[in-house]
Amino acid sequence: MDAQDKKIATDLSYEIIKEVSRAIRPYVGKPESGEKVKMGADGTPTSLIDIVAEEKVINILKNAPVLSYIVSEEIGELKLGKGTKRSISLTHELRRDDMAEEDRPKFIFLVDPIDGTSNAIKEIPAFGISIAVASVPEGRLATLNDVELGFISNFGNGNFFEAEKGKGCWLNNEEVHPSNIVNFSDITLGGFTKSGTSEASQLVDNARRMRVLGSVVLEISYVASGRYDAFIDLRGSRIIDIAASKLILEEAGGIITDKYGEKLNNILSIHEKTIVVAANNNILHKRMIDTLNDNQTDFIGKVGIVSRIDQNRSILFSAKIIDYLLTNGREVIIEKRLAKKLEDLKENPKLDEIIEKTKKHYPDIAHLLDDISFNINYNQISSGIYDFDCDMAVVLGGDGTLLRAQAKMKPETPLFGVNMGTVGFLTEIEAKDTFEALEEILKGDYYKEKRTKLVVSHENHHYSAMNEVVIMTDKPAKMLHFQIKVDGEIVEEVRADGLIVSTPSGSTAYAMSAGGPIMDPKVGGLIIIPICPYKLGARPFVVSDNSEITVKLLKKGKSAVFVMDGQTNEEAEYEEEIKFKKSDKNVYLIRTSTKYFYKKVKDKLREGGIKDNNWC
Repeated sequence: MDAQDKKIATDLSYEIIKEVSRAIRPYVGKPESGEKVKMGADGTPTSLIDIVAEEKVINILKNAPVLSYIVSEEIGELKLGKGTKRSISLTHELRRDDMAEEDRPKFIFLVDPIDGTSNAIKEIPAFGISIAVASVPEGRLATLNDVELGFISNFGNGNFFEAEKGKGCWLNNEEVHPSNIVNFSDITLGGFTKSGTSEASQLVDNARRMRVLGSVVLEISYVASGRYDAFIDLRGSRIIDIAASKLILEEAGGIITDKYGEKLNNILSIHEKTIVVAANNNILHKRMIDTLNDNQTDFIGKVGIVSRIDQNRSILFSAKIIDYLLTNGREVIIEKRLAKKLEDLKENPKLDEIIEKTKKHYPDIAHLLDDISFNINYNQISSGIYDFDCDMAVVLGGDGTLLRAQAKMKPETPLFGVNMGTVGFLTEIEAKDTFEALEEILKGDYYKEKRTKLVVSHENHHYSAMNEVVIMTDKPAKMLHFQIKVDGEIVEEVRADGLIVSTPSGSTAYAMSAGGPIMDPKVGGLIIIPICPYKLGARPFVVSDNSEITVKLLKKGKSAVFVMDGQTNEEAEYEEEIKFKKSDKNVYLIRTSTKYFYKKVKDKLREGGIKDNNWC
């Protein structure tokens, strides 16, 4: 958008604000103005005063000398200008490659004609208009990053915010900036939560003041001008509501992201929504993100090392990590089996040759194997894995290695997985990225992802599993007959080769191969999947992770084996029950990016899990 286009868009926005203010004045404070006259394009009820405001916006843009797209709460998505008005789908329009240049709009207006409608009807002075103007991109969909101008006018008190991308933010023609407060006990917090969010309650309870004005656009702008220090909307804000206020806050110097700290760059659409976390500065924002994700990151002072020991690559790489951590002033403890392998390797006269062969076979990490220091007494810093007492454990291997480590270590020890296996859904990163990630973690720039575990009960014995429990016959080609109960209610009786009870973590493992759904780890559910059931109607179940699942063997003379995470095998006989419940202990995986799960699924399923990891 060049200077001339910005002037055109600004003049149109000023005109819209002036005319909408004038048009709604007779309706403010009148109960009849709140009469619901229809459903808006976004699925919410539309009041009479909303219609009055939006019609004024549409008429101005319809008669403008330039073509524009508009995304608005009540009417939806239109193409306006030069006397024309046409309903469109913005995403479809932007994908078109057959549009003549003279028919291509210059701008995308995102307008909420009245944010705080209820306040306007009751004459509470916190209602206004929000206008964001984006340039029209070529060959792709428009996103929040394309917004270049933002305007918000509080009709209740006359305050007027405006911002230009890269130029700053102004309130009533004076440049504004957020506050510098960083402690919860000092902040003024605005926003909306929803039931069941205990982490949000912790944030609200610790704030000095809580404000709920009923106008998202104004409240985010108040963070920009220092009237608020932070704002959250855990219900999900519409993109049309936050497009202008996001630019205003960012240009003032504040921070606005989703719940996981990721920058907002949603596509511009009437249907798009996002959770919002806004703050005056990076320090307060990070504290809010950590609190909302139950992620109170701790200083990493002592680090445990667990590694697969059937390949030289992992053993050599563990030596490099140990040296790095010690050099960076961290205390290190390593598993005894690994210590023995490292000591053996240190004394091996062919050590240099082994390193060179490993580097040749794994060129992506060759540079990381340079200058490995073996000048360490590994036995002296070793311990049994059951006795590990550390702030974090680095696990080198695949998912199997990580599952073994979490099962043997003290409950809830945070695990950082480095993929040295085949697929590696649970591990955090590939080996080549290890030291960049460790640098961020040691600075405290990480978060802990909580994963559900299962408690498995059978004949007064209790076991645990992080991924899944598989129940199968101990005789190949023989079927089992299962009765499945959920909270005491029989939901299925099925003959099958076996049965899987899986957590969300296990949904990308055996459960996926057996036809179960892939489940986001944040979902509170458990999956029950029959393996090759005899009847076609036997399908996988997803049940609440607050439920108790009971599996009973029904066929006389048939015993079964149940296997926890591929690690522990136990036997069950005819009419014996195996019970499954969510554990009160969780597994915590250290992550350096919130965009972990779906990216991992996409990457790993594309790979097909085929790697040559058996050499060296």
